[in-house]
Amino acid sequence: MDSNTTVRALAALAQETRLAIFRSLVEQGPSGLTPGVIADRLDLAPATLSFHLKELAHAGLIRARQESRFIHYSADFTAMNGLVDYLTENCCRAAGGCETACGPECAPPTAPRRAKSGLIARKARATQARRRNA
Repeated sequence: MDSNTTVRALAALAQETRLAIFRSLVEQGPSGLTPGVIADRLDLAPATLSFHLKELAHAGLIRARQESRFIHYSADFTAMNGLVDYLTENCCRAAGGCETACGPECAPPTAPRRAKSGLIARKARATQARRRNA
């Protein structure tokens, strides 16, 4: 992916409605969604949805396929992965390099936590237990 394509894709995603549409399509997977379903899920007017779908298609982030009289839109996963690859291809290069998908070993070290004592520690443990059980 080149920088012009990347800028076009990021510009398309830099709008709340288009980002929501794209995320819905990514969540749905390769089967995609019809415009009616997208409009219902995101509470969008047909004209608004059409405009945003056109922008995402122009950026190369989604594809449309005709099935009988219905159009199904789906995320272009190759383009999405290309965008992520472009954004991370020089990950940690100045620090000596790491995997393309920056893992925990490349993250800056965090300071060790100090042990809590007494009542504060019991409250913290109780809160963590409630979160795990929820």
